[in-house]
Amino acid sequence: MNFLTRFQPMLLSILRIATAYMFMLHGTAKLFALPYIERFDGLQIFSIYGLAGILEFVGGILLLLGLFTRPVAFILSGQMAVAYFMAHAEPNVLLPLLNGGEAAALFSFIFIYIAAAGGGAWAVDNQFKKSH
Repeated sequence: MNFLTRFQPMLLSILRIATAYMFMLHGTAKLFALPYIERFDGLQIFSIYGLAGILEFVGGILLLLGLFTRPVAFILSGQMAVAYFMAHAEPNVLLPLLNGGEAAALFSFIFIYIAAAGGGAWAVDNQFKKSH
């Protein structure tokens, strides 16, 4: 599989972009009802779900672009870890498959990986490196 090594920077960007897009949809659903999800009707912007929506939307856009990738990914990883333990993990049901927390757990681990690895070949952050 060494032949795939040369594609690693591009594949990292694809992982970042796809994950950011899917994550951003959680924010648009909460903040703009796009897509519409009934449980977010009447969402208060100054609630924990409102804050989550802001982080998901703004953080998703920043990650999609690859702008401030490492700190944004680190913050979002923490947000998803907190979301998992607040909304999914129960004392008797820690398995994500059983408590509905697969997405939160996966987002958390993907984001911590992106925080460590960076944005890949197609990140706006790379333009700042070239100019200095």
